[in-house]
Amino acid sequence: MARALLASFADSLALTNPDAPLTPTQWRTDILSGLTVALALVPEAVAFAFVAGVHPLVGLYAAFIVGLITAVFGGRPGMISGATGALAVVMVSLVAQHGVEYLFATVVLMGLIQIFVGVMRWGKFIRLVPHPVMLGFVNGLAIVIFLAQLGQFQVPGSAESAGHGMANGEWLSGLPLMLMLSLTAVTMAIIWVMPRVTTAIPAPLAGIGIVAAIVIIFGLDVPRVGDLASIEGGLPAFHIPMVELSWATFEIILPYALILAAIGLIESLLTLNLVGEMTNQRGGASQECIAQGVSNTVTGFFGGMGGCAMIGQSMINVKSGGRTRIAGIAAALFLLAFILFASGLIEQIPLAALVGVMFMVVIGTFAWNSLTILRKVPRTDAFVTVLVTIVTVATDLATAVVVGVIVSALAYAWQNATRIHAIKRESRTEEGAQVYEIQGPLFFGSADGFMEIFDVEADPEVVIVDFAGSRVADQSALQAIESVALKYEDAGKRIQLRHLSRDCHQLLQKAGHLVIDSDDDPDYEIAVDYDVRTGIIGGH
Repeated sequence: MARALLASFADSLALTNPDAPLTPTQWRTDILSGLTVALALVPEAVAFAFVAGVHPLVGLYAAFIVGLITAVFGGRPGMISGATGALAVVMVSLVAQHGVEYLFATVVLMGLIQIFVGVMRWGKFIRLVPHPVMLGFVNGLAIVIFLAQLGQFQVPGSAESAGHGMANGEWLSGLPLMLMLSLTAVTMAIIWVMPRVTTAIPAPLAGIGIVAAIVIIFGLDVPRVGDLASIEGGLPAFHIPMVELSWATFEIILPYALILAAIGLIESLLTLNLVGEMTNQRGGASQECIAQGVSNTVTGFFGGMGGCAMIGQSMINVKSGGRTRIAGIAAALFLLAFILFASGLIEQIPLAALVGVMFMVVIGTFAWNSLTILRKVPRTDAFVTVLVTIVTVATDLATAVVVGVIVSALAYAWQNATRIHAIKRESRTEEGAQVYEIQGPLFFGSADGFMEIFDVEADPEVVIVDFAGSRVADQSALQAIESVALKYEDAGKRIQLRHLSRDCHQLLQKAGHLVIDSDDDPDYEIAVDYDVRTGIIGGH
């Protein structure tokens, strides 16, 4: 039993995957990639903490705890999680109205909800997100990442924080602006050139290191990480949220917890798919939901603001060669080491170097081919891609994805609704009977079109409705069949239903219309007569 449990744990840990064996070279690559990610996490976590209205360490602790737990137990090796802006913008009103303790309690409840979603295996529904929505998600998030970096081109301290809106800050100008732009460009150039020289060191890490050395050696006066806030601190301590255990408290935190859980899971599962496409991995949605939930529950008890997958840092990791769980674990441990031991050194890193890294992430994340295929794909798909991009930038990711899925579903339903039609011919087996060969699905969207097909007054005494080329999908379809049958009854005529597939047959039976089954062919070619007086469809 013990061996089985250990084997199960080892399988879930899955430090390696078939495409990335854990060789010494991969160890080195993953550790260096983790260091690069950790350096990029610092300003992001601090900025998002400011957005939420909490202390910078609250964001840093969340980045460490969420990053570590999801790296170990998450559904996709190579993914990076931490404090994110998508969650921070929801948290700000909660913190402003009720205080940070309510935030911690909300994060705990958020995590429990995500665990429940994972246990119920609802993460699989992410497959319902169509490709145009994914394109819009990627493009919108790339734009959001780009816009977030523009805040670093403000005078430090001119706004309440780097995480707040740029309209509140004073832009750099003159020599400081030129230095910032130049160092950003140098970082981007190093990242572009480095892979052509050597792959021993991740290009983003080389860019950060070289530009930081230039700034420190020459004493250049440019914004640095320390200008955002001090990242010095101790180990995160266990802390039970100091809130009243009452129904009133639950009513306050539940709406926020539900929204945060939904946003966190949507962003995490979409990032899971994106990383999976880049690393040729599949599955893991439910495992990722549980890992996100556990990490947020733990974070809430250790003074963190919660988090979810970070597409920017995940792209940095994957493009730097990080393929196993070692990279995510290393990133989290390096971040903790920065807080405990190396805050003074990390605070000297110029923001321009980190901005340059994120700009390269933007360039690599944006689906540039979507600009050309928009003219080739159906107009509905092109519209959905553009819509999701705009809504992602204007509001948040969860709203954008929901809007995109709804629009895509409505467009699909409309396209199928217009497909319903019938081929009319005389019956070959029953003299004088009129046959309607229905083509296209029969469901709520096509029910009206189905009823308009029939010419009750002109049809003969016997009418056969052949569903070989159709499918009865829902209650609206059943109601449409009944309405047509009633019209024929009022005209003194008889209607037959034929070639109902097994699933359609079962649907009619569940609805209470079908009481006599067909014994001769249970899977196909079911022919039935509909008696409108008794509501019975009889088998033939």
